[in-house]
Amino acid sequence: MKIKHPYLLFIGDAADQLAAKTANGVKVWRPDWCKGQFRLPGCKADLGIPDMNIAQAAKAGVKTVLVGVANRGGVIPASWEKHLVKAVELGMDVASGLHTSLHDLPKLAAAAKANGRSLFDVRRPDREFDVGNGIKRKGKRLLTVGTDCSVGKMFTTLALEREMRARKMKADFRATGQTGIFIAGRGVSIDAVVSDFISGAVEWLAPENDADHWDLIEGQGSLFHASYAGVTLGLIHGSQADAMVVCHEHGRPHMRGLPGYKHPSLEDCIARNVEAGQLTNPKVKCVGIAINTQRLGEKDAIKLLKKTEDKLGLPTVDPLRTGVAPIVDVLR
Repeated sequence: MKIKHPYLLFIGDAADQLAAKTANGVKVWRPDWCKGQFRLPGCKADLGIPDMNIAQAAKAGVKTVLVGVANRGGVIPASWEKHLVKAVELGMDVASGLHTSLHDLPKLAAAAKANGRSLFDVRRPDREFDVGNGIKRKGKRLLTVGTDCSVGKMFTTLALEREMRARKMKADFRATGQTGIFIAGRGVSIDAVVSDFISGAVEWLAPENDADHWDLIEGQGSLFHASYAGVTLGLIHGSQADAMVVCHEHGRPHMRGLPGYKHPSLEDCIARNVEAGQLTNPKVKCVGIAINTQRLGEKDAIKLLKKTEDKLGLPTVDPLRTGVAPIVDVLR
């Protein structure tokens, strides 16, 4: 799917700042795409951009109203529907990453059909995919993988894109999750693809390209996570990655949501991911480590990065604290 911008970030009556994390991610990485935010009475979140109502957004040239809330159960409350209906009546599309489908809201679906507007449910792919074929394709690809879920794979991939483009390298972020799709404007929510077709979906998402072009593919899950390893493996095989960056969050007590599972060592994580990647690209290499050091002070964080780099012989960064330039140096 391809979503038009600029956006109006709809955060409704978000209970706190965390509930607006999807919209906030878009604002951080694509500020020039965000015309404003739409908040309802009682909203406890603020993105720090101009407030706009639906009519003002239409006049400002907004193309898509983006529902940027991550609430309990992923639902769209009935009180939101009238505002989304008004958006399509005024010529805008609507996009959402929640579990409730925009197409299942009768008034909104009818209004979109009557006004020729598009509704994007980014958790539901809008096309079918072939099974993966593993045939080598031109171009270069990098995949971020992790010791666990939610360790900074998207952030790292976007940081790599920004650094590479600043150096005039050919590089494109390829989104595989709902927030990433909003940031990229296109992509595939890979966790919503039927398992047989995951690798084929990634082959479609990162197709053959120029020899010096890098597709930077956003990773999902972890080979070591009992719940989501299947998604990760499909990404690894479909990406045919030439390079991998291993992402990790320092200080987590256990795998997210699985108290009985400990995190793997970085050495094991590198070895397992590279081994899996060799099925479709025998030359795949790990080119760096990205560690989220938010639990540490500046001095201790830098010390940890240096210690890890010395131990593993790979450039080790915190994308937020240090940037990712040392990894891009390797890619060049």
